[in-house]
Amino acid sequence: MSTENRVPEAVVARLRPHGRALFWPSVALILILAATGYFYGSFAEAWQNLAVLAAALLLGLLLWLLPLLYWLGRHYTITTRRIVLRSGFFVRVRQELLHSRGYDVTVRKNAVQSMFRSGDVLINTGLDRPIVLRDVPGADLVQSAIHDLMEHSQNPVSARRQQERSAAPDETTMWGTR
Repeated sequence: MSTENRVPEAVVARLRPHGRALFWPSVALILILAATGYFYGSFAEAWQNLAVLAAALLLGLLLWLLPLLYWLGRHYTITTRRIVLRSGFFVRVRQELLHSRGYDVTVRKNAVQSMFRSGDVLINTGLDRPIVLRDVPGADLVQSAIHDLMEHSQNPVSARRQQERSAAPDETTMWGTR
């Protein structure tokens, strides 16, 4: 295939897990800041006030910053030719799935995800386990977009095979000739 006929790859969507994953870490941060404001300066000894600050800093790190970094470190990019999954903050993992390979796409939702119109998009590539885009906003729209992209990016051989399979049997055809 010549490069002149090839359409350049374009980004269709950039996704992260749903933002509600940061709800409880944000509540924890507010409570930590409120408790620190209330207790700091109320102790007679300076080391006790410093202990309050150290505890607030440690709790803020564990209950707010780490979940935020985890959320920021996971994102998905859907282009016209592939899906790119990136995860990790310090150790990066990158996976790519070409649309031309073809795969099965399923959406799974629990009750909370249904309320927020998000869900897990499972992409079955035929390997051991499906690849999961976790808690994606607009999961149904993502599924239909991936289906459309797979239809448009079929290579000529697979398109011809699919067309041959879907063609109605012709009674006049015998051994490949008419």
